[in-house]
Amino acid sequence: MRHPICVLAFALLPWSVAGGENPDWAYPVGPPPIAPDTIVLKQMPGSTKTYTQAQINDGFNPPDWYPQDHPPMPRIVANGSPPTVRACTQCHLTSGNGHPESSSVAGLPAVYIVRQMAAFKNGERKGIRTENMIAFAKAITDEDLRASAEYFSSLKPTRWIRVVETDTVPVSRLGPGTMRFVVPEGGMEPLSNRIIELPEDPERARSRDPRSGFVAHVPVGSLAKGEALVTTGAAGRTIPCAICHGATLKGLGEVPSIAGRSPMYVFRQLNDMQNGNRTGSLVALMKAVVAQLNYDEMVAIAAYLASREP
Repeated sequence: MRHPICVLAFALLPWSVAGGENPDWAYPVGPPPIAPDTIVLKQMPGSTKTYTQAQINDGFNPPDWYPQDHPPMPRIVANGSPPTVRACTQCHLTSGNGHPESSSVAGLPAVYIVRQMAAFKNGERKGIRTENMIAFAKAITDEDLRASAEYFSSLKPTRWIRVVETDTVPVSRLGPGTMRFVVPEGGMEPLSNRIIELPEDPERARSRDPRSGFVAHVPVGSLAKGEALVTTGAAGRTIPCAICHGATLKGLGEVPSIAGRSPMYVFRQLNDMQNGNRTGSLVALMKAVVAQLNYDEMVAIAAYLASREP
């Protein structure tokens, strides 16, 4: 465990906040899929397109609600490469901003995206929530990988996540797409030392609408704590992020931007680097960054970075 917690209190919690290496809020494993509706046509605000939920869930032809919002998509991005490689936009959306359970890839350097796919393929990225990407990385062609990397690299990340400090959060559970949704019966529960990301509009999230983002609920005080860690290193607890990621945290050269991205995803990456599920030459540079961080500090760093302008 990374932080002290009494056995009785832990047993009473409805979630795992210290369950070994991978807290369940950061490593969601979704419920079994159910057959989606094939009849009702949905339409999103500002779009002329209509899709059924079954069409929305089609991994080889996910929706493109706003074609005018992005450049032409390569085939691999829009439709994937059956039978193994699903369309990139199913999880990362046409905007590249992605859903919390996946990642934001908009604006990342193309060479960085290619390198990460190689890491999935060669075993340098593994563990919970990597299974699909490992399969895709092993099956995708070099040509398709370059095309998808160049597409997402060309996109400008937008403000997608609204960060809110709070002590309590609406009761939620994992639903379609391994996203969290507020339960119909309502109610509130303690946030504790978790990060809970919920859609601004649940229906638009289920429909993979790239214009409707998320609210990240983070512990009270985490933004100030995270700012100290990110900007100063907090007296040696870590290394200031700007040294490698730039003064605005938007990346330098091949080093990726870390501003404005999903805090759940950022926490997971810091945790994976610390526990050895992310390795490789570039991750070796992060070892000193994460070596002394505890669970609460990683939550705070992720929360602060998410609050920054992407």
